[in-house]
Amino acid sequence: MDVLSKAVLNGAPPEELERLPLPEEFLAGHLRADDAAAMAGDTDKDVRRTLHVGHVAMPELAPDEVVVAVMASSINFNTVWSAMFEPISTFTALRRFARQGGWATRHDLPYQVVGSDAAGVVVRVGSGVRHWHTGDHVVISPAYVDDQDPGSHDDGMMGPHGRAWGYETNFGGLAHYTVVRATQLVAKPPHLTWEEAASVTLCAGTAYRMLVGDHGARMKQGDVVLVWGATGGLGAYAVQMVRNGGGIAVGVVGSRDKAEFLRRQGCDVVIDRREIGLDADGDTDPAELGRRLGRAIRAEVGEDPHIAFDYVGRSTFGLSVHVVRRGGTVVTCGSSTGYQHRYDNRYLWMNLKRVIGSHIANLQEQTECLRLFEQGRLVPVLSSVYPLEQVADAARLVQENRHLGKVGVRCLAPSDGLGVTDPAARARIGEERLTAWRRDAPAHAAAGADR
Repeated sequence: MDVLSKAVLNGAPPEELERLPLPEEFLAGHLRADDAAAMAGDTDKDVRRTLHVGHVAMPELAPDEVVVAVMASSINFNTVWSAMFEPISTFTALRRFARQGGWATRHDLPYQVVGSDAAGVVVRVGSGVRHWHTGDHVVISPAYVDDQDPGSHDDGMMGPHGRAWGYETNFGGLAHYTVVRATQLVAKPPHLTWEEAASVTLCAGTAYRMLVGDHGARMKQGDVVLVWGATGGLGAYAVQMVRNGGGIAVGVVGSRDKAEFLRRQGCDVVIDRREIGLDADGDTDPAELGRRLGRAIRAEVGEDPHIAFDYVGRSTFGLSVHVVRRGGTVVTCGSSTGYQHRYDNRYLWMNLKRVIGSHIANLQEQTECLRLFEQGRLVPVLSSVYPLEQVADAARLVQENRHLGKVGVRCLAPSDGLGVTDPAARARIGEERLTAWRRDAPAHAAAGADR
């Protein structure tokens, strides 16, 4: 371990961290461009074949950037996509980014450090950074925004040069160090451990924008909200937000274990997708399935959903359009089962329904979302944690949908449970609430995790 990492772990003061040199290279979970051909044509694109752990070079720091010593990160499905080289190689995105010139050219390398979540300690700030300092404890938003894009001043996600950090950029969070723009930083909730804080920004921030923010479905009290994949990272945070906001959460899951677990977490209505005959491959005509799902929901709550929260994509989107009520909203941010959606447009236009596309969250939305964690109104949905050396196994767990909530990855943190700087707040919120997903998750979801 380099001397700067040791100093961070020992809690060295900011002035000492600034005196110590950045390492010339660091350990990182990364992909290699040459591996794309090896995956072509394979039926099972096992990410353990392409997600490597090894040393990479420390990039030069731009004036508006900071270097963060990453204590922990987590797995998101975009890392699975990257490691599968689907739907296209993310090295294509890096080459496209580099064509902007200037500092962007650093990102076009024969390897890509992936990962779109992180929590850690700022160890360097660029000359143009004003609001952050060495020693700050931060979490990192995956919204890689160009603050000189006019659109970003209306909404950070509307700038045409915006990207998903660690997916469409290099130098992501599954590493000992990362280089990010200062506009990606949010103060770490002081009562959370490093691994808990690292499981928050991408999924919770995205769910906040989809449901609560002005750019999403704008859920209100009493709304019935259908949440697909309700034990995944996005879905689990969505269920919490629906219940906090006075809505009625209808969670859909894919197994009996997950259904029982979700009920224990307080979801208002839980539906096992197998009970309505939903084919996970998504090629079934949604009309009959929609009627079955609609009957199941009405039997529980007496009415159709106001909102469908859909990040699953191909296998669910047609059902979402079908089952939301007249004037209802389908809000979507992803397509983990496929991008080509099939739906009957009559249900959309003749019933005046809306479809809202949503992507990550702007910095204000992220800040508002993290405030809810600090208040204890939202809690982490972390179910298992792996060391960085086993990041490929962690990604495989997510690839096969054997996980619950979020799968964490310790980077520099030598053990779980570190990073809490406000133990009084943690005690007030309650250890049982904060660790419920870790404690109560079915054993199969944590198989192989290093506890």
